[in-house]
Amino acid sequence: MSGRNHLIDVARISSMLIVVVFHSLLWQVLLVDGHVQVVPWAPGRVFWAISWVATIIPVFFVAAGYANAVVVDTWRAGGEPYASFLTRRGSRLLGPMTLFLAVCTVVASVAAWAGWPVEASALSRQFAQLLWFAVVYELLLAAAPLAVWLHDRYGAWVMLPMLVGVVVVDAVVRASGDLGLQWLNLAFAWPLAHQWGIAYHRGWFRGWSTRRLLVLLAGAVAVIAVLVFGLGYPPAAVAWADVLVANLLPPTLAIVVLGFAQTCVLGLAERAGVAARPSERATGLVRLANALLLTAYLWHIPAIVVSAGLLVGLSLLLPWAAPVLMNALLLVVVVLVVVVVAVPWIARVEVRLIPRLGPGVPVRGLAEAGYALFAAGTWAAWQFGSVLHPSDPDGTLAVVLFAAGALLLRRATTGTRTAAASPS
Repeated sequence: MSGRNHLIDVARISSMLIVVVFHSLLWQVLLVDGHVQVVPWAPGRVFWAISWVATIIPVFFVAAGYANAVVVDTWRAGGEPYASFLTRRGSRLLGPMTLFLAVCTVVASVAAWAGWPVEASALSRQFAQLLWFAVVYELLLAAAPLAVWLHDRYGAWVMLPMLVGVVVVDAVVRASGDLGLQWLNLAFAWPLAHQWGIAYHRGWFRGWSTRRLLVLLAGAVAVIAVLVFGLGYPPAAVAWADVLVANLLPPTLAIVVLGFAQTCVLGLAERAGVAARPSERATGLVRLANALLLTAYLWHIPAIVVSAGLLVGLSLLLPWAAPVLMNALLLVVVVLVVVVVAVPWIARVEVRLIPRLGPGVPVRGLAEAGYALFAAGTWAAWQFGSVLHPSDPDGTLAVVLFAAGALLLRRATTGTRTAAASPS
């Protein structure tokens, strides 16, 4: 692994680590007079400021763009059709996504049939909100060959419409007061960060001088300050009980500028030689952690629930230790331990659900249709949850779409035909 690839992977792992820590602190679990209370956390202005440094989710999409550029270059060199790209890359998502949605569907459906259909649907939809990340990632992966081609053909010009889109959405939201429109920025903000990752692979940022990077970094910080203090953007990068509207989700122009600043920092780190010569052990650990990122993301919320339940149970059994056991920092530590221990075992199951590539090339149209349904099913599950019950037709449709897409994509991956049999 080159030093640059190592640095990119470390940045991606760091962003996921911060996601787990942030979600662990999002709610406070308290024990008051022997009763458990769960209240949203309101950390105050100091943590608002810290959030602008700690929120590095944009870097994940930058790293994804860099990684996709590497994959697309390899795919192009092989001269294979687009269907082969989808089956080689998309099928790797089948294991983690199928297991996660299967478990969620079974739990929610059993609850619905047991007599709690309304509660099951509501909780399923709430729990599925984390799938926004999977939807964006799946769409960026499908569009990666086009995104790389656009950068190679048009360079910075392809980024301009995305930036304009973010600005327009923000302006419309602030003029209309309709905060729901802010979600439209998912179509502009994260593809723009992904495009920066492709540009990074092609020499941007890392090829710029240290002085230029520092000037751009300072300019980005100044723009964020103007947006927050001058134009009334939310004062924190993320949402808490005392900052109900976020910059991160849905993304605003402020978070886009933050992502640009972080990419400049990535370029500065590479120029400074950070992680330039990783050891074999470090390389192996980073590769392993990188391979488990999607699994960690999908299962870190259950890990938080389990960890909080464990600490609450111990606090009820040992009241004298409750002040220590209910400490928020201890919860973070326990969650991280649970994730580190459980995720590799979960991944063992996921690997069995990933189809093996068959010989030759996929049947034309099958991979494209399968991946499209797979992504549509993920989106539907994000929006409507995943409940198989007559009272929840939307959740049922989400499960059907996802299952159909997964089966078609699996069939396209394993049931290939030889290149010689393909039409000329």
